[in-house]
Amino acid sequence: MLGVGLALVLLAGLAQIGLRTLTHRYDRTVTKEQLLDADARTDRTDLDGPLNYLLIGTDRRAGSSEPDQRSDTILIVHVPAGRREAYLVSIPRDLLVSIPPANGFGGGPDKINAAYEHGGGGQAGTRLLSVTLNRLTGIRFDGAALIDFSGFRKVIDLLGGVQMCVDTQVRSIHTNRVFPTGCQRMDGAQALDYVRQRYDLPNGDFDRQRHQQQLLRAMLDSAGKADLRNNPVKLDQVLRAVGGSLTVDTNGVPLEDLLLALRALPPDGMRGVEVPSSPQTIDQVSYVVLDNGGNGLFEAVRGTRVPAWAQANPRWVTRL
Repeated sequence: MLGVGLALVLLAGLAQIGLRTLTHRYDRTVTKEQLLDADARTDRTDLDGPLNYLLIGTDRRAGSSEPDQRSDTILIVHVPAGRREAYLVSIPRDLLVSIPPANGFGGGPDKINAAYEHGGGGQAGTRLLSVTLNRLTGIRFDGAALIDFSGFRKVIDLLGGVQMCVDTQVRSIHTNRVFPTGCQRMDGAQALDYVRQRYDLPNGDFDRQRHQQQLLRAMLDSAGKADLRNNPVKLDQVLRAVGGSLTVDTNGVPLEDLLLALRALPPDGMRGVEVPSSPQTIDQVSYVVLDNGGNGLFEAVRGTRVPAWAQANPRWVTRL
């Protein structure tokens, strides 16, 4: 959905024939795989109805020969019918769940970000993660995407950086870089370093989730402000970089049709949603557990009541 969103902003305002030509070229740069388990997939995606997509951030592309890592970024993107807003539901990486057996793993309780690893990473890992989420939430997905966030470093740099507002000073445990408070322009390396931090932040991983949501919005803002329509070479570079960072499953919907269906979705219509939950130590291991089963959030996502739920639960919702 982020790749689609960036493409929408970049392609907005182009003539129909130009839009179709570029979306066809964009489509060819995106790797396509069956990322969703059959039990986690909708029978048929209706582009006129509400849509739910699973977004997983990794530090490597599916099919890479490098060792797999856990999926530290897990988002459910809910787009209500009408396409005027989108809700980015961040799933806590330490959320305690029951993971089904797969790939030699016997199944059992674990942190949700372990599902990708237990499944073997890549396509198989995403399938196990999708069915784990389905059993927890009851949500069936209209598609999924694996995002190589390291690959997005190039996208951010091509866009001229992103504007991020730091509310709590933090020192990176990866690079020792200090991010002072205040709004500042970050290049790709700085932005990705910043949104990976969770230690020494007041709310730990919950702050990290919010910062990742802010980065997605910041990338859309940068794409909207870049005068790429008058620079076809740079536009092509950015679109190809976005596509090269994605592995997608669109549930049989042509990517061009999805782009056209969502082209009215405005960047300022994005909302960040934190799953109602709280930290808990069990057998000396730190987990996150749902508050009252998620306080009705997942039921709202399965239906058409997310805007009403967000209005009734402002504590868990942030306008991005």
